[in-house]
Amino acid sequence: MPRPRWRRYLWWITVVLVAATAAVLAATHRSEVRAAAHLVARVDLDLLGVAIGLEAASIVALAALELWLLRAGGAEIGLGSVTGIVVSANAVAGAMPAGGVFALGWAMRQFGRRGVALTVVGASLAAAGAMSITALSLLLTVGALVASPSGRAPGLRESVLIAAASCAALLLAVLALSRSAQVRGVSSRAWHRIGRGRPRVARLQDSVGTVATQALSLHPTLRGWTRPLLWALLNWVCDAAVLVVCMAALGIEVPWRGLLMAYTLTQFLGSLRVTPGNLGIAEASLSGLLVLYGLRADQALAATLLYRGVSFWLLQPVGWATWLVVTLRKPDAHHRHHR
Repeated sequence: MPRPRWRRYLWWITVVLVAATAAVLAATHRSEVRAAAHLVARVDLDLLGVAIGLEAASIVALAALELWLLRAGGAEIGLGSVTGIVVSANAVAGAMPAGGVFALGWAMRQFGRRGVALTVVGASLAAAGAMSITALSLLLTVGALVASPSGRAPGLRESVLIAAASCAALLLAVLALSRSAQVRGVSSRAWHRIGRGRPRVARLQDSVGTVATQALSLHPTLRGWTRPLLWALLNWVCDAAVLVVCMAALGIEVPWRGLLMAYTLTQFLGSLRVTPGNLGIAEASLSGLLVLYGLRADQALAATLLYRGVSFWLLQPVGWATWLVVTLRKPDAHHRHHR
């Protein structure tokens, strides 16, 4: 289905506004920009290599998460193939308008070419997304607990803790109610009533139900989700460590008590994907939050630019080169026969 014209216009307007804002900020804060450039020019190359290695570990952890879920669904595929698809999809998602949609469709086709059933792919990707959001939420909660109550943004810390407590209470309530057959019956009837007389809604409900059923079949017990959750946590922790090492490489003292808050809030804002690769959005939010938690403006800008260089810009050429290889390479006979 083509995107509505107003959405395309809105996307371009947003890009222009972000670019204009960046230009204005660069012009009005030239001294901070020059100081940040001076810091980046003196970067410790050995520590920069460590940051690159940590980003690679983050990508492998994300691939391991998806691999575990795919194999739980009965797929026979290797870590190398999954890693290649993950790296390529991330590059596609970050380089063009609606890149996430294109990346999802491309990834599903590539998994299908390698013998993985589309229902398993859909369920695994949905479960991987849920695990990633859960892990990031846990890190945000830890960050809020670690942040100083008397710091520069006590209201932000309290808001995060209240939201985390509310979500936990809601989840516990849902789990408790789901044990009642009567509640499940009422919920099922209400769910089907929504789609009655609305063919498009009904088709969407069928798709959601199929994916949810397949996702639950990957591993129905709560304990069974521990390993994928740990892979999701490792993915985020390694990526956050890239930011820490980038600060160390620039000779910047790490604001430990506010670091996780700044990092996780930036990642949540980035999930909105207002611009390709969250250009402008990620830089503004991360540097602003780092300033809020104690860094000077030039330090925050330098750390943000170096972190984005490692975690986004470096992955673009690698991802597109991998995309070309994955797209053109023919799956071996073993994969084709298991379709």
